[in-house]
Amino acid sequence: MIEHKELEAEVKVIVFRLRDEEYGVEVSQVNSIEKLEHITRVPRTPKFVKGVINLRGVVTPIIDLRSRFGLEEGDYTESTRIIIVALGELEVGLIVDAANDVIDIPQSAIEPPPEVVGGVKATYLRGVAKLDKRLLILLNLDKVLNTEEMKQLDVLEV
Repeated sequence: MIEHKELEAEVKVIVFRLRDEEYGVEVSQVNSIEKLEHITRVPRTPKFVKGVINLRGVVTPIIDLRSRFGLEEGDYTESTRIIIVALGELEVGLIVDAANDVIDIPQSAIEPPPEVVGGVKATYLRGVAKLDKRLLILLNLDKVLNTEEMKQLDVLEV
């Protein structure tokens, strides 16, 4: 007799780096991963908004995640990437130090976030996943891209 083991729900995430920490964002919220390109500055925007890019004919606002999280900003390198994420109608590029891989995380491996992880407030986090020797910080894009805050940006009305 064959036992039917119930399949555990998994979350597919794109893993990226900020400084020495690994973060994840759900694949379903990611449209593409792009190499860093010229960013046009937009005046009178918060420091974390680096400007806009023309991505295949669409003007897309770009946010530096290090700056958004209040982390020390670093130099952009060959491995710096822009992760294009979508939240409802809002499409935004997130500058990250590197985009590593795509992995499946069992729901049971995801725990609620502590108050602060790697200098990032829990507000921006969905949870923390413990995978073998890795600790993966999962972002809550609803909070990272706080739409009320974003609506105040002229950049999104372009």
